[in-house]
Amino acid sequence: MQINADLSERAVVNSTNLEWIPSPMPGVHRRMLERDGDEVARVTSIVRYDPDSRFSAHVHTGGEEYLVLDGTFSDQYGDFPTGTYVRNPVGSKHAPHTDGGCTILVKLWWMHGDDQAFVRTNTGDMELYPDSGISGIRSLSLHSFDGTTEFILIMDPGATLPERELPGGEEFYVIEGSCEDRHGVYDTGVWMRTPVGAAPELSSARGCRLLLIQGHLLNPPPGPAGFQVFSPGV
Repeated sequence: MQINADLSERAVVNSTNLEWIPSPMPGVHRRMLERDGDEVARVTSIVRYDPDSRFSAHVHTGGEEYLVLDGTFSDQYGDFPTGTYVRNPVGSKHAPHTDGGCTILVKLWWMHGDDQAFVRTNTGDMELYPDSGISGIRSLSLHSFDGTTEFILIMDPGATLPERELPGGEEFYVIEGSCEDRHGVYDTGVWMRTPVGAAPELSSARGCRLLLIQGHLLNPPPGPAGFQVFSPGV
């Protein structure tokens, strides 16, 4: 299955307009933003878990990262409420569950095997946001590796992010609020990918919060078909 799988093309998806598609796991439904592969695939999706969903322990052969959009997602390492960003690297193993149900934005098979950082960050803690140097904009760095940078960007009403060169491309997901550029308006739930090149000025009349990733489209990790299993030395 291929959905917005050509990384050289711009893509915009309003996830709120997509139907929830049942997954093979009972109680789990997906809205697919991009996908390259079948059940084992490189993906970016919104995933909804019904209350009391539980999963057997499994290994993330291609790595997993997610942002909890609502509810609480849990595993043996802790409980991760709304606003938590979690990164489980290639070769990591866990047994997740949710008691009350939750929704997450998740990316699978987007990690290089030698990037072995575990990350758990409460993105709602405003003390973690330094001054970005751009008026009305604050940012929280989540993770960086080999030219790829991920962060939460908060734009106050009226703020503008200048036009920027993107040697490794960019994508963002609107967590709340809305923003706009010369191509259109992006409300809560919109995911947008800009390929290698440049991105136009981005402004926000009402204010917004974005998950923003830059640099990952130039040399992306191989998907499942070309992946060589990485085994941590533990």
